[in-house]
Amino acid sequence: MKNKYWIAFSSIEQIDSLFIKRLYEYFGDIEVAFNSSLAELKNIEGLSVKKAENFLKYRDKVDIDRTYTEVETRGINFLTLENENYPELLRQISNPPAVLYYKGKLFECNLDKTLAVVGSRRASSAGRDDLRKILSGLGGTDICIISGLASGIDTVAHTTAIENNIKTIGVIASGFDYTYPTSNKTLYENIINGYGAIVSEYYPTFEPMKFRFPQRNRIVSGLAHGTLVCEASLKSGALITANLTLEQGRELMCIPGAISNPNTQGIYKLLKNGASIITETEDILNTLGWEVKGQSQSADQLTLPMLTPDEEKIYNSLEIEEKGIDELLSLTGLDIDSLLMNLTTMELKGIIKQCGADRYKKA
Repeated sequence: MKNKYWIAFSSIEQIDSLFIKRLYEYFGDIEVAFNSSLAELKNIEGLSVKKAENFLKYRDKVDIDRTYTEVETRGINFLTLENENYPELLRQISNPPAVLYYKGKLFECNLDKTLAVVGSRRASSAGRDDLRKILSGLGGTDICIISGLASGIDTVAHTTAIENNIKTIGVIASGFDYTYPTSNKTLYENIINGYGAIVSEYYPTFEPMKFRFPQRNRIVSGLAHGTLVCEASLKSGALITANLTLEQGRELMCIPGAISNPNTQGIYKLLKNGASIITETEDILNTLGWEVKGQSQSADQLTLPMLTPDEEKIYNSLEIEEKGIDELLSLTGLDIDSLLMNLTTMELKGIIKQCGADRYKKA
């Protein structure tokens, strides 16, 4: 069975997918490639002899049957480069994963309408809200949201997808023996148990090492027709993914933000260099040329509950940004008792929400 040789290759931490792909393409057979000699490897033009010797050193320590059994017993599915079900978009990039491990319902996700979402781990509340608003407009459609399951923007992308009945794929930077960050354990489980799939190029025992996160980014963008960036500093993983998106010939889109926010410096650099600007859901669909099935109303189209005159004053005061109690007293002309009573009522209706001590914003 050829699959066990793909897994055996994948279990060697000292080589990468590009090395495996190169050997497979040269020999045309994964078993022959795995069992090749140093003399045969030296015939591959441009292949480093040191890399070849390193591979042989660790290959001879691999128990082929055991490595395959360890994947099976963990309930992990996988696709190899020679599998006809391997995602076609991912296969097209210069360095596709030799083996793509996955858990969940990968083939219930529409891989023909995939949108990658990346951004800062320390995103502002405004950035998070902007992303929720834009992605919520895709609610109930056949689009699939892809992100990296990190904290910050990645988490917002996955959770907003789940909340709006959108399939989502998380790409992790370790094997399935690890959950990183641990705070996203419930999110992992929700995705696997019906909301999409989690994928990785790493053998189950590989740890989430620092260098693996940038490597992971090429898969996030490689699985997607386009990438949406929400908040990114000039030195960030999100900018790495943005550059990979362009190298892969895919659409790059950005949500603008406050120019005073350091996390928007990378955004405006990308916009100045030609990235598409996204301020509403329709911008994504127009940029990618998509018509979607079952699209729900966007956040701007949703009908608000009937507001009283006092509630309307408060709501209009929060139109641009969050406000504190003193600001709302001044803008609405209400007395403190009436203001507090209306704020409580509006929170219960889900129209506004509290964001910090005595500060409120539109929900």
